Amino acid sequence: MERELARILAELEEFGEANDRAAADRGHKMLNITHDTGVLLTLLLRNGRCREVLEVGTSNGYSTLWLAHAVGPGGRVTTVEHSPHKREMAAENFRRAGLAPRIRQVAGEAGEFLASCGAGAFDFVFLDSDRGQYADWWPALQRILAPGCLLVVDNAVSHAHELKDFVQRVEASEGYLSSLLPVGKGEFVVLKAT
Repeated sequence: MERELARILAELEEFGEANDRAAADRGHKMLNITHDTGVLLTLLLRNGRCREVLEVGTSNGYSTLWLAHAVGPGGRVTTVEHSPHKREMAAENFRRAGLAPRIRQVAGEAGEFLASCGAGAFDFVFLDSDRGQYADWWPALQRILAPGCLLVVDNAVSHAHELKDFVQRVEASEGYLSSLLPVGKGEFVVLKAT
């Protein structure tokens, strides 16, 4: 990893932790992934040679920078965020890191965006958003994820109760293999096997 990107990521880690300790309202928290989750995502993306990545939940762009770095030149990360304030913050972080050309920011509701995507549009999907909606999104997620590719869900241990319905729907779906990894706040990894 380039020294400047590593510096920006470290800066965003410190900012996110300090901000989340001070913010009372959930909408003002960054709720970033952990550093070791960023490393895991990089390993998965590079091993899978992923080129078209979808992230739901941009926040200030911390996780997006990990994803954009991992896809390399020619790859693209599409990231969906509802909050205008967080989108603006993320755009500035993408510019500072020099990774803006690899990132497509989408404003709005994730469910609407998912419904608009074509079949097999993404070879990797990362969910770090409103966990209560994931179960309703599952049919669209199945459609847009290319065969043989991964979907990763953050907070699978820290907020397991909020993911219960989603996990049950995934595990009841034919053609999918899943595992819970004890990395960061817990990562639920789903392979679309067929």
